[in-house]
Amino acid sequence: MAAIPGGADHSHDHAHDHPSGFMRWVTTTNHKDIGSMYLWFSFAMFIVGGIMALVIRAELFQPGLQVVDPDRFNQMTTLHGLIMVFGAIMPAFVGFANWMIPLMIGASDMAFARMNNWSFWLLPPAAILLTSSLLVPGGAAASGWTLYPPLTVQMGIGMDMAIFAVHILGISSIMGSINIVTTILNMRAPGMTLMKMPLFCWTWLITAYLVIAVMPVLAGAVTMILTDRHFGTSFFNAAGGGDPVLYQHIFWFFGHPEVYIIAIPAFGVVSQVIPAFSRKPLFGYASMVYATSSIAILSFIVWAHHMYTVGMPVAGQLYFMFATMLIAIPTGVKVFNWVATMWRGSLSFETPMLFSIGFLFLFTLGGFSGLVLSMTAVDVQLHDSYYVVAHFHYVMVAGALFSAYAGAYYWLPKWTGHMYDEKLGKLHFWLSLIFFNMTFFVQHFLGLAGMPRRIPDYSLQFAEFNKISSIGAFGFGLSQLVFLVVVLKCLKGGEKASAKPWDGAEGLEWTVPSPAPHHTFEVPPVVK
Repeated sequence: MAAIPGGADHSHDHAHDHPSGFMRWVTTTNHKDIGSMYLWFSFAMFIVGGIMALVIRAELFQPGLQVVDPDRFNQMTTLHGLIMVFGAIMPAFVGFANWMIPLMIGASDMAFARMNNWSFWLLPPAAILLTSSLLVPGGAAASGWTLYPPLTVQMGIGMDMAIFAVHILGISSIMGSINIVTTILNMRAPGMTLMKMPLFCWTWLITAYLVIAVMPVLAGAVTMILTDRHFGTSFFNAAGGGDPVLYQHIFWFFGHPEVYIIAIPAFGVVSQVIPAFSRKPLFGYASMVYATSSIAILSFIVWAHHMYTVGMPVAGQLYFMFATMLIAIPTGVKVFNWVATMWRGSLSFETPMLFSIGFLFLFTLGGFSGLVLSMTAVDVQLHDSYYVVAHFHYVMVAGALFSAYAGAYYWLPKWTGHMYDEKLGKLHFWLSLIFFNMTFFVQHFLGLAGMPRRIPDYSLQFAEFNKISSIGAFGFGLSQLVFLVVVLKCLKGGEKASAKPWDGAEGLEWTVPSPAPHHTFEVPPVVK
């Protein structure tokens, strides 16, 4: 129960208002508690999704069928994708948002504290529903995370569980986003204009609008599948006058902005970390805000670049090709600004900075392979091949995951009051970097040589690269346990963090065009 500003605090009169133990977490409305729960949940789902990826890579270690049957293999690809996107990456960044946005804008909490609690507690049931679809007769949806009909119209009850889980996850995301938008627009400290906010707040404001715009589209798409399955409609059934390609249009109208829902908060984290370890303000603050906004707007008009092979008219293909290439411009602006921020700065390379620089290199590489795939004639050759898998893992893992680690290491001292183990942090970074590239770089070659994705068996010509990729995947998976050790050590204690753990650079958490304010808004300033 929050004290009323200016009034007496009677919270001590009601001991039962402050449950302890497990109930404290179930009923909490504190943005920091909820942020922590999001982060733990996302790490748990990251492990679950990672185990599924390792099942996939174990099967692909050599030609032939070893570990799982083809149907189970495809269920693994479906759930790996859905869990990593909706269970791991998105909740991780929502956790950052919950923890940091109120602190950064000088708000006492999120705007809708109880809705905040509810939007978190929708996630565990949805995750259980999704993963337990593996256990029902017929198993989970073996359709890939995109849930394309006509496959999804014919599958067993696991498909209905997946649809229901996607609905619940979507409701959670929409509520979280409404909360973030309201908090940022209405609860900033006096004097903090929008153009003085830390960039992390900007990226989340933009992301939250994207979520509110496209999550209902996904809900509509899966609901149409549901009615095709059980209520005799024919949205996607050609026999009844429907069209399976219609589903692809609806899905990717959600799916492409979704990619940026994952990437834009990552840009925000990196825009906090790089200035701090360069010891200078972010280069081109305003241009970063405009570039991020343009990326968000452009993400709505490029969806059919995922669909060059469906028989689109050439004019349509050309339009989507050029529109997609356009996104490279604001993205290039952001990369330039990050590099310019580091240019002639007083750089130091602690773990958060290492992950940010790793992000910068690898995300840019993923962006380039995306530019390659934007060209219709090239994409027709590479569509549904491992080149695409390599491309989006460079964007998702090296983009979203590396920046999430950068943020976690950067803010751990603030969250726990203790410094993490720098040696272990650096070990985690280098292992992740090496094994990540070992896993995914060779997949570009597999794709160029023509290996299709989502296939459990392959011809001998692909054996060497698959072996390298699988060894890399197990290495990458195991090195994530180093991070768990770092966090647990940090929570248990260790070196106390100073008020400004990053050597006086922490004032640059407020990367604003004007000089930074004198306080950190841990306690909202009193307005006379």
